[in-house]
Amino acid sequence: MAASTAGGKDLTQGPIASTLLLFAIPTLASNILQSLNGSINAIWVGRFLGPQALAATANANIIMFLMFSVVFGFGMASTVMIGQSMGRRDIDAARRAFGSAVGFCMAMAVVVSTAGWLGAPALLRMLATPAEAYDMALVYLRVIFVAMPASLLSVMIMMGLRGVGDARTPLIFMIVSVALDLILNPVLILGLGPFPAMGIAGSATATAVAGFVSLIGIIVYTYAKDLPLRLRGPELAYLRPAADQMGVLLGKGLPMGLQMIVMSASGLVMIGLVNREGLLVTAAYGASQQLWTYLQMPAMAMGAAVSAMAAQNVGAGRWDRISRITGVGISYQLLITGTMVAVMLAFHEPLLGLFLGDNGAVIAEAWHMQLRVSWSFIAFGCTMILFGVMRANGVVVKPLIILIFTLFVVRIGFYYVAYPLIGPDALWFSFPAGSFVSLLLAFLVYAHGGWRKAKLLVPVHEEECREAVNSEAEPAGRIAPTG
Repeated sequence: MAASTAGGKDLTQGPIASTLLLFAIPTLASNILQSLNGSINAIWVGRFLGPQALAATANANIIMFLMFSVVFGFGMASTVMIGQSMGRRDIDAARRAFGSAVGFCMAMAVVVSTAGWLGAPALLRMLATPAEAYDMALVYLRVIFVAMPASLLSVMIMMGLRGVGDARTPLIFMIVSVALDLILNPVLILGLGPFPAMGIAGSATATAVAGFVSLIGIIVYTYAKDLPLRLRGPELAYLRPAADQMGVLLGKGLPMGLQMIVMSASGLVMIGLVNREGLLVTAAYGASQQLWTYLQMPAMAMGAAVSAMAAQNVGAGRWDRISRITGVGISYQLLITGTMVAVMLAFHEPLLGLFLGDNGAVIAEAWHMQLRVSWSFIAFGCTMILFGVMRANGVVVKPLIILIFTLFVVRIGFYYVAYPLIGPDALWFSFPAGSFVSLLLAFLVYAHGGWRKAKLLVPVHEEECREAVNSEAEPAGRIAPTG
C-alpha cells in the first residue's frame, strides 16, 4: 500500500519500532494539550473556589462528555468519508462530505445546547450531586451548554481537517484554546482588572470564550490559507445535509458514537456511586480523574499509531508484519505507562496539591484511590493496542461487546458484590477488575484469529483509527473525566 494522501505516511515499509514511535508522538502531543485544558480548569477551580467547586465540575464534566458523545461518532464518520475522498483525489466529494457533516452538526448542536440548558437540573439530581455542590454545578453546566455549538463545531472542523491529512491546523487552534483558558480562568474567577468576580461561572465563561475564539480563528484561517475543505459560492449548499451523505454518516457514526456513549454511561453510574460517599470523596475523585487522564494518554496515542500502521499493512497484504506491530505496541505501552504510574505514585502529594491545595483530608482520600486504581491503566493500555489492531481490519463489534461487558457487568457488578465486604474500596478495586477482564477477553479474541478474516467496508484512513481509538479510551480531559 503506498503512502496515503497529503500529510500521510507509508507505514508498510521500514523498521516497525522507530516508525511506530515517531507516528505516535504527534497524537500524544495533541492528547496532552486536550487534557491540559481540563487540568488547568481544575487547578484554578480547586485552588480558588474549594472542594465544593471541584466536585461541581466533576459532575458537570461527565455530563458534558455524554453530550459530546452524541455527535463525536458522526465526526469520526465524516473523517472517514473525507479521507476516502482525498485518497481518490476527489476534493469536491471531500467538501460535500464535510459540508453535510458540519450542517448536521450545527443542527444537532442547537438541539443539544437547548435540551442541556433546560435539563441540567434533572441531570444533576439524577447523579445525586451533593447538595453543597449542586448550585455551583448548575451554573457551571448551563454556561458550558451555551458554548456547546462552538465546541461541537470546532471538534467537527478539526476532525475534518485531519481527514485531509492536516494535523497542524487543529494543533494550532488547540493551543489557542488552551492558552485562552489558562489566561481567562483566574481573571474571570477572581475578577482581576476590569472584570467582575464570577466564581465558578467565570471558569465556565473562560471555556466558552476560548471555544468561540478558537472556532472563529479556525474558520478564518481555513479561508485565508485556502485549505482544501473551505466552501465557497455554490459549495455552501453542501451545508444542507444530502441524503446519501447522511446515510453514510449515520451508518458509520452511530456504531462509533455508541462506543462513546457506553463509556460515558458507565462514567455517569460510577460518579453517581462516588457521590453517595460524600463531598470529600467526590472532590478527591475529581482530582484523581485529572491524573488518570494522563495515564491513559500513552494507550490512546500508541493505540492510534498501531491502528494506522496495522491498517496500512492489512491493505498492503503485509500480514507478516501485523504480529510484530502488535508486540512492539504493547512493549512501548508497558514501558511508558508503567514509568508514568511509578512517577505519579512517587510524587502524588505535590501533584494532587495542584488541584486540592493544602487540604490534607481530601489529598489523603485521593492517595487512597491512586494506590488502588492507577496501575490498572497498564492493562487498559494493552487492551487498547489489541482493539486497535483488530479494528484495523474492520472488527468493531467484538471490542464493543467486551467494552459493555467489562464496564457494566464486571466493574459495576464487582462494586455491588464487594461493597458489603470492603465498603468504598469496592469502587476503586472495580477499576482493575474491569481492566484485567477486558485485557483477557481482548487477548482471547485476538489470539483466536477470526478477526483476520474480516473485510473492511471502506478503505482505512489513518485518522479514522486515531479517532476510533480515542473514542474507546476512558473518558478524559475537560469533557471526558475518567470514570
